[in-house]
This record gives sequence, C-alpha cells and structure tokens, in this order.
Amino acid sequence: MWDAVGISGNDGAVYEALVRRGQAEAGDIAGDLALPRGQVARVLRRIAERGLVTRLPGRPVRYTAVAPDLAAGSLIAERERDLVRLRAHAQRLTAEHAHRRDAGRCDPADLVEIIDGGVNVQNAFVRLQRAARKQIRTFDRPPYLENPVTGNPEQYHHASQRGLAYRVLYHQSALEIPGRMDDVWRRIQHGERARVSSHVPMKMVLCDNQRALLPVTSGGNAAEAAYLVHPSSMLDAFSELFEALWERAVPINRVGAGDDEKPPVDPELLGLLASGATDETIARVLGWSVRTVHRHVHRMMTHVGAETRFQAGMEAVRRGWA
Repeated sequence: MWDAVGISGNDGAVYEALVRRGQAEAGDIAGDLALPRGQVARVLRRIAERGLVTRLPGRPVRYTAVAPDLAAGSLIAERERDLVRLRAHAQRLTAEHAHRRDAGRCDPADLVEIIDGGVNVQNAFVRLQRAARKQIRTFDRPPYLENPVTGNPEQYHHASQRGLAYRVLYHQSALEIPGRMDDVWRRIQHGERARVSSHVPMKMVLCDNQRALLPVTSGGNAAEAAYLVHPSSMLDAFSELFEALWERAVPINRVGAGDDEKPPVDPELLGLLASGATDETIARVLGWSVRTVHRHVHRMMTHVGAETRFQAGMEAVRRGWA
C-alpha cells in the first residue's frame, strides 16, 4: 500500500510494526518481522528522513511512529507536487515537439509508433483515455481477444465529469455476441453515444485530434501489435473517415418513458433492424425464434406502412425509435 507514495515493502512493514508498538528499538521491530536488526536499523533511519518516524532522545536508540494520517497526508502531498512538476515538464517537452514538427523538422518516422505486445497495446489504450480532454472516438468490431462484455460503464460517468465525450461506432457483428446489447445500453445510459453499421473497416481509437491507436492487422490476434499515429495527414484522414462513417451509421437509442409515440415492437429489435441485421442474427441476439422475429418485423412494417424491412428500419430511425 505504501509503495503508492514511494515507500517500499520492507519500509512500510517496519513503519506499521512501529505504529502498533508506539515506541520501540530496532531489535524489537526486527523480532516482530523476523528481519536482521541491522537492516531494520537502516530502514528506521531512512523512513525517519521521509517523515514517517521520529528518533527519541537518549540511549538505547528508540523511535516513535508519526500518526498514520499525518504521515500519509504529507507523502501524498509530496507525490502530488511531483506529479504537477512532471505534467508541467511534459507540457514543455510537448510544446518543443510541436514547434519542431510545425517548423518542418519532424522525421516522418516519428509520426507512427509500433506498439508491440498485448499488454503494451492495452496500456497505450488506457493512456489515450486518460490523456483525452474533449472526446474519444472508437471503431468497435470483432475479433476480440477477450469477452467484450466486461467493460466498466462507470468510466463514462467519470469521463463525463471532466467533460469527456465517448462516441463508438459498432460493427453489426459486434452486437451479435450474447449480452453485448445489454452492455451497450448500460454504456449509453452512462453517456456513450453509439451507432451501428455494417461498414466498420477496423478497430480504432481516436484521442481528440492528437493520437490514433489501431491494430497492425485486421484479424486474428489483432491486439498483439498496434500503430500509434501522431498528428499528421494520416491522423487527419482517420478522423475524416470516422466522421464520414458516423454520419452514415444508425444511432442506437433507447426510447424514453416520456416519448409521445411508442414503438410497436421491442426497442432492441428496432436497433438491430435499422442496422441491417438478418432475421437469423436478430433471433440469436434476442433469444427469439426466427418465426417470432418474422412476426414482430411484419407488425412493424404494417404499423409504419413500409414495404421492406430496410424501409421499416429507416422509418424507425426517422421517428426516433431506434
């Protein structure tokens, strides 16, 4: 626990042992922790310098622990000051990097990084979300290395608190995974804006207009390596691609309780119908029989006066049902 503020495992253990004793010599703590006395003595001197313990006057040498809330508060404040200085330093370096790029001295090789290894790709994804200031835009499509119905929608709640918007364009096959539609509804309730399309060419994450992360390959273990694209004409093209596909995609919205006109069928069916999903796909996602899907689709078409399934889906979008 104490390593969060730069106190190592043994140092934290010695401090907590002293807290429990109140006052003690190095030998007392060594006996409690089964550590060499000389090592404990060195630890006590070290954590005294960090403000965790106080050496008492007299002989033999004895120490007393600083109250944990005071000790932790001091260390946390110190770490926060270090983080503020690091952010300021990073901003200065970023400004220098941007100036060099704007002056035309940027090596083209610096505009695209290759992130190798699944853990490194995931860490890069997390960093992009934390660095974003305005919005995260995402292409979401299979294959997935893990079950995608594991996300924490609370991230959208925290993101909205700092003014960060999420827009996600799902490939229609992503919604065929059992439980995925419920997961998407939860994300929408926490602020995500979601649309669905049959034309999502790849996975991609766009952080503001500053970075893009996309897999090196479009299939298989796609998350084992990725490109990290920095500001460039390539990044501009990815941004334009997202916006073009977003405009042509079908919104996924849940009908609110206060709407004047109610849809004649299940809202989840409407979203799938508008996305162009087949009856077999809809049946699999909703856990219905194909015959039940046919019956609901026919009722929908009759209600809106549509001659085709596609027309029914588009009419549902026009009326704000899907």
